[in-house]
Amino acid sequence: MNIYEQYLRGPMMPHIWCSGCGNGIVLKALLRAIHRLNVSRDDLCMVSGIGCSSRLPGYVDFNTLHTTHGRALAFATGLKLARPHMTVVVISGDGDALAIGGNHFIHAARRNIDLTLILFNNFIYGMTGGQCSPTTPLERLATTAPYGQIEPPFDVCRLAEAAGATYVARGTAYHASQLDRLIEGGIRSRGFSVIEVLVPCPTIYGRRNRLGDGVAMLKWQKENAVEVRAARKLDPNELEGKVVTGVLFTAQRPEYCQEYERMMARVQGKGERGL
Repeated sequence: MNIYEQYLRGPMMPHIWCSGCGNGIVLKALLRAIHRLNVSRDDLCMVSGIGCSSRLPGYVDFNTLHTTHGRALAFATGLKLARPHMTVVVISGDGDALAIGGNHFIHAARRNIDLTLILFNNFIYGMTGGQCSPTTPLERLATTAPYGQIEPPFDVCRLAEAAGATYVARGTAYHASQLDRLIEGGIRSRGFSVIEVLVPCPTIYGRRNRLGDGVAMLKWQKENAVEVRAARKLDPNELEGKVVTGVLFTAQRPEYCQEYERMMARVQGKGERGL
């Protein structure tokens, strides 16, 4: 048995993802990271909302929670507070996490609660009709932007950093060997971790925007991704149109569950003294 089979729910196969979709690559990177970390199945939970990527927890043999659209981080927050010893990984897409779930995203980062969010960014609502998402690039086509997107997109990683996340990274489906290390680093980090992963969606986004098949979209990632250490040596003009990958930001600050436990111990101590 290879390392992937032992973590998969065989009866749930075949998966629903389209040919050329990058979600399966991310799934394998995630399983490699978990395998190296040697996390017990009983001590790990994956939580997701609605969307193509959010089907992932249904395929893995861990504790899993498939929730409502945009609410994965809210459910995961409750789970982490109730079971702070557990490793909680949240699987979400760019629409699920940043549109209907945008408020939960910024407040999970603000609290710095110990969750690892893997945000699959395919620049579109792939499952629910091909609408624009908060990351759809300017001038790209979507069902809700037949003449081109005019709203400026979010930069996922800059948003996460500004809101308070303490581990922020970006990878691509093409750079699979880098990706599992980024995910491993996020899970190891104590606090709110965000790993943005650029994944090709040839069926909805690629076809409508004439970007080619899955192979062509992966080739674009190969040719346009710049690792963060190399990016620091380039000027802004040289980085125009490029995607910076790697660990983009880390910080140390109090984690929410630990602070909550300290507060409760303090309150209980006062109660025992009759205060």
